[in-house]
Amino acid sequence: MGSPPPNMTLTAFLDWENAQIEKHEFVSGEVFALVGGRRVHGLVLGNAFASLKQQLRGTPCRAFADSMKLQIGQDIFYPDVFVTCDPGDLRTEQIFSAPKLIVEVLSPSTEGYDRGLKFSLYRALPSLAEYLLVHPDTREASLFRRGADGLFTLHDFSNAARIELASIGCALDRDELFEDVEAEPQA
Repeated sequence: MGSPPPNMTLTAFLDWENAQIEKHEFVSGEVFALVGGRRVHGLVLGNAFASLKQQLRGTPCRAFADSMKLQIGQDIFYPDVFVTCDPGDLRTEQIFSAPKLIVEVLSPSTEGYDRGLKFSLYRALPSLAEYLLVHPDTREASLFRRGADGLFTLHDFSNAARIELASIGCALDRDELFEDVEAEPQA
């Protein structure tokens, strides 16, 4: 549907984005196209979403997957999976603003961005209590949890059987998270 016009405002971006087939993030006034994910990315994303959706039944929280927009100030993102318990978020149709948990499935092309700039911007969300990075190739699971002091601390669940998500009272079973993802060949 064409290139985005230069010098877009957030409102102009949202109008333009809603007319596009592909998804784009809007960061610091710039538009970034999101490329299609690999099969393993989709599997891990789907497994995380399915598990969280099931576990959150009967609670005031809901899990959402990669087609929902997250707004932070004037920026727009598409997290792979997130959970919100915010009443305003639970009434919105497209743009969310108060996730408790965000899960990003890493890929070679996005790992640096997800660990760096994106995490830096996500930390500005007062609601964000946990940020989980999952690497489908190495099966690493790095959870950053916000402490009482407001700082995020790394909890490495790479070798754990379960990833404890204290902010929402859930856990991701490692075998379920990586279900249908073949093990990396041994060197």
